[in-house]
Amino acid sequence: MNAPEGTLRKSFLFNLIVVLLLCVGLYILFFASLRWVTNHGKEVKIPNVVGSDIKSAMIQLKAIDFDVYVDSTYEPQQKPLAVLQEVPEVGSVVKPGRTIFITVNKAVAPETAMPNLISLSYRSAEMLLRNNKLEVGDTTYKPDIADGAILSQLYNGKDIKPGEMVPEGSKINLVIGNGLGNTEFNVPNVVGMSYVEGTTYLAGNSLQYATIPQGDITDTASAIIIDQTPKPFNELNAPNRIKAGDIVDITIKQNPTPDDLSNKNQQGAVNNSSNPNIQP
Repeated sequence: MNAPEGTLRKSFLFNLIVVLLLCVGLYILFFASLRWVTNHGKEVKIPNVVGSDIKSAMIQLKAIDFDVYVDSTYEPQQKPLAVLQEVPEVGSVVKPGRTIFITVNKAVAPETAMPNLISLSYRSAEMLLRNNKLEVGDTTYKPDIADGAILSQLYNGKDIKPGEMVPEGSKINLVIGNGLGNTEFNVPNVVGMSYVEGTTYLAGNSLQYATIPQGDITDTASAIIIDQTPKPFNELNAPNRIKAGDIVDITIKQNPTPDDLSNKNQQGAVNNSSNPNIQP
């Protein structure tokens, strides 16, 4: 038996009202709980942990209910395991539970390949070192025709070849050419010295030398320098001048006699008078 039409309408209207009331209740409940779910009104400032060690930084951030994501890099000027950066920035206002990204300095320096600096200018070498996370150490200058060019690269006092691995942040010492020099000084006198003594003395004065043998040379190291050009003194007995990087021609003889040296220069004769290698 079918229900009366009026009864059906009343039942439908009742159900509709119930559904509407339920929706309104859920709507009110949702927005009432939203404040609690999202911690609305509960905000904190991000503390400054830059410079702190990773352990104390983690304790401080975890205490405020932050999640922490750690990355690492290497800065040679900073302490190992020190916090270098944090994101969001210090002082930002965020809600608890936010993820804080911190960058920590590595405890051990990673290694990098030594670049080739030979023949580069100082500025180019400095830039290339910086790109490879290396630093310029001491710079010294050496007389050389390659004015301003890098002549050699040193690590811990020794030559280092391109491609060798070194710790990041290492200091690389550079030897730079400064032309043939602009400062003049007196020509050193090496007449009467042995070949080894004379050439060592010239090199110590940043001078180059060319060797001219006279007669049979049986032992170059013990041969005696009997003449040089330029000479220490000119015709007026005034000192001749020379620049760093210039060449001195030296004439050597195995067993020179006093006559081989008598006409060279007065200072050379003095040096030779007591030299046991000169034959009477």
